[in-house]
Amino acid sequence: MSSKKRLSILDFIKKRNINRFSIFFGIAFIFLIFSKLSNDYNQTIKLKIQFSNLAEEIIIDKDTSITIDAIVEAKGFSLVPYIFNNSKTITLNANEDITVSEKEFVFEVQENSFLIEKQLGSSYKVRSLKPEVLHIPYSKRASKFVPIELKANINYTTGFDIKGNFDLSIDSVKIVGPYEKIANISSVLTNDLKLKNVSNDINASVTMSEINGVEIFPKSINVKAEVKRFTEGKMEVPLTIINKPKDVLINYFPKTVTLSYYVDLESFNQIKASDFLVECDYNEVNEGQTYFTPRVTKLPEFVKRINVKQKRIDFIRL
Repeated sequence: MSSKKRLSILDFIKKRNINRFSIFFGIAFIFLIFSKLSNDYNQTIKLKIQFSNLAEEIIIDKDTSITIDAIVEAKGFSLVPYIFNNSKTITLNANEDITVSEKEFVFEVQENSFLIEKQLGSSYKVRSLKPEVLHIPYSKRASKFVPIELKANINYTTGFDIKGNFDLSIDSVKIVGPYEKIANISSVLTNDLKLKNVSNDINASVTMSEINGVEIFPKSINVKAEVKRFTEGKMEVPLTIINKPKDVLINYFPKTVTLSYYVDLESFNQIKASDFLVECDYNEVNEGQTYFTPRVTKLPEFVKRINVKQKRIDFIRL
């Protein structure tokens, strides 16, 4: 029995010694790693160049290598992120940092090393950069501005409608692409603005409809509109005959027509007969025809869905 106890005590001591050794070994290893990472090292980093403020018409050749090989000096801690990926993206301002020639951008790498150091950060010291000068070929596409056509599919709550017109954040977009593609484009449609059961003012974003091989800037616009409660109104308006020769005498009936229209409640009481103009054009009368077709040629901009009750105005020549 006593021998068994001695064995168990020895095993316990051995286990404790092994555990202590493991702890001390781990601590020593950590200190070793920290001491190594505290030293200065040189590391090659591949700097990938991208541009800001690049004109939409400019196309960088995809086969062009836009990279700079930089040898930097830094503490081991700072170089850890580059163990598995030794690349970093550097942004250059196309309007300020590069020289523009007719067919290429030129970046003086050595002269502008401070731009690279600034983006790498204060932990890194640049020891060398290759190449000394970076040549970046580009091509230029055609561009022009065209008006926007809003495509709206809006369902209003019963008794509500838009007052006035839609207000677009911009009235035109820039299209960029091969000349032969954009030459015949006179406008750009938006994607369908779909809204249901609308009874409040509209404030929405809508994207531009894509055109194959053509880029559109911006890609989306903001749309606003005032939505009000609407009602139907009616008004008797006198007729006006236009383009009648002076030597022709006629008599026509009726002398007035009834207009029905849709108007917002706030403007309902402001409407007067003089706000409308209904005309009959004598030049549109065919030989032997004895009636006019009335047309509304003037109305308040906030009036919608106007309709003339009398579809024909009979007349006789005297």
